[in-house]
Amino acid sequence: MTTVASRTRTQVAVVGGGPAGLMLSHLLHRARVETVVVDHRTVHEIETTQRAGMLEPDSVRLLAETGVYANGQKRVLTEGDRHGGIYLRFDGESHRVDFEDLVGACVWLYPQTEVFVDLHRARTRDDGDLRYGISATAVHDVADGPRVSYRDAEGAPHEITADLVVGADGSHSICRDLVPEHRRHHREYPFAWFAILCEAPKSAPELIYARSDRGFALITQRTESVQRMYFQCDPAEDTAAWSDDRIWSELQARLAGPDGFTLKEGPVIERTVLPFRSFVQTPLSGGRLLLAGDAAHTVPPTGAKGLNLALADARVLAEVVERALATRDLGVLSDYEDRALARVWKAQQFSYWMTTMLHRADGTTDFDEQRQRSELAGLVASRAGSTYLAEGYTGWPNT
Repeated sequence: MTTVASRTRTQVAVVGGGPAGLMLSHLLHRARVETVVVDHRTVHEIETTQRAGMLEPDSVRLLAETGVYANGQKRVLTEGDRHGGIYLRFDGESHRVDFEDLVGACVWLYPQTEVFVDLHRARTRDDGDLRYGISATAVHDVADGPRVSYRDAEGAPHEITADLVVGADGSHSICRDLVPEHRRHHREYPFAWFAILCEAPKSAPELIYARSDRGFALITQRTESVQRMYFQCDPAEDTAAWSDDRIWSELQARLAGPDGFTLKEGPVIERTVLPFRSFVQTPLSGGRLLLAGDAAHTVPPTGAKGLNLALADARVLAEVVERALATRDLGVLSDYEDRALARVWKAQQFSYWMTTMLHRADGTTDFDEQRQRSELAGLVASRAGSTYLAEGYTGWPNT
């Protein structure tokens, strides 16, 4: 029989210590529900992995108004970049979609890495039980009396028993397979994004979503001197084949137009190919196991929904778990799935729409090209159409 170095009893074991897992742990702590968070990555690995992040107003409020920040220093507001709209660029001209005018809302450019830093600081400040840099994580007996086993950095085995286990362990989740009789809904896309991080001034004050005959491009920002940009590519594209000059030539060509707009260039310090797909697993729970964030669903990045869905899952799940434990009624957990999936499918539709409207598919005919141009032209010419985009981009009311 294997000797276990430690056995821990908690109310909720959270597998995955990214933004979804940490936000859930933070909200449950405020509700006086005990949690243990485990993650195979180290804190340093997560903090140094560059991830995009566009936060909806509800996500900003969740960070700013639930005690994440100490001493009134709300970093998401002081260091986040508030955006009142986006630019749609096609046929070489830019058209601004003004969120504030259309729906009275805005979004904040605030990288996912910074969301993690804020939440990790909050849980550390509040003496949260966080266990990073582990290995061999496994979840057992989810039907009744779940356990989480793992090995620490020295290889010693540990075990956590809990009332509930939440799988918030990302798109390569070990937890999702444990949900019995699950079904996976997915759509693969025939293209990816070539993502770069570059040392250059901002080229625009807000994001530019560009559609051209060469394919999609997205121009976004990081700081005054470091920017993030993307262009549509083949999922098998080799980043080593792209010099700085070739990258900038391609990006400039996709943004070129009669208005003379050009990107501000600089050294490319990171290049990555990002394949993406739409994915939803149902049900979101089985026995005493529940899924949240990318473990349960992923969306194409075009609609800026992934991080916001993860945080929304944590908010709803915290409410439902608190009630289920207080009443000792696991039937309450079904409320989580109903509420979470309503938002997830809205986000899937919005992300799919944005993706297909702006990307160029192989084998596109002249008819397809003209139809796509007409859709964009009609969208920016119509207040109703622009409002639909603004509502989707800034998020839907909490449920």
